[in-house]
Amino acid sequence: MKEKSAFSLLHGLFRRSALQKAAAVLFALLVWQIGALLIGEELILPSPISVLLRLFTIWWEAGILTAIGYSLLRIAAGFFIALALGVLLAVVAGRFPFVETLLFPYVAVVKAVPVVSFIVLAYVWMSSRTIAIFISFLIVLPTVYTTLLSGIKARDEKLEEMADVFAVSPKDRFLYLRLPNLAPYITSSVSLGAGLAWKSGVAAEIIAISSRSIGGLLYNASLEMRNVDLFTLTAILVLVSILFEKLLTFLLKLGFRRLWQK
Repeated sequence: MKEKSAFSLLHGLFRRSALQKAAAVLFALLVWQIGALLIGEELILPSPISVLLRLFTIWWEAGILTAIGYSLLRIAAGFFIALALGVLLAVVAGRFPFVETLLFPYVAVVKAVPVVSFIVLAYVWMSSRTIAIFISFLIVLPTVYTTLLSGIKARDEKLEEMADVFAVSPKDRFLYLRLPNLAPYITSSVSLGAGLAWKSGVAAEIIAISSRSIGGLLYNASLEMRNVDLFTLTAILVLVSILFEKLLTFLLKLGFRRLWQK
């Protein structure tokens, strides 16, 4: 009964939270609509209704799906490379503290320097087709590395000592002792990194005027003062970014759940 009651409570809280978020979104759209009516000029601020209508027709435009596909491939490539290298560096730095010291200036510089500066520098070094991959990788890497390193440092030494006493195998120690402790940090780094990858990657596409990309379409829309298209493409970008993040975190949590159910 207690378990059922707890489940009902959690379910109710989730539904309440979802309803509150939906209400907040509707309120934001209402504020947007009022602002658009007060300004009365779609070249400055299109109404959400105009953007919604355009959202249903923009898919027939030539190149829109190709642009989304190319941006997704580039940004996802940069993200996954950063994720793999970030995990590796965090594990090595957690094992050998001098590695953390050696990496400190590089991580500090990437965190402190504006993304635009890296994009401009990268534009000199590489083609517009690869710049989104590099920038996404560069911006996501410190987030993954520092988050996972914090998780590794936060491990319970008493549990480690108990595992030593009972001679727990390295495999079981990793799967049932260390990985559960790291799981929230891994999920957090993936969630944060996914959003950063899209923000920085699309910014790189815009500045580098990358053809066949969402960033390139945004640049052309702003250049031609097609503000309805600009807002519509931004809405598509937000939706794709959210779906990318939610899908990754869902698969990650599902993988953890199935791993520990065996």
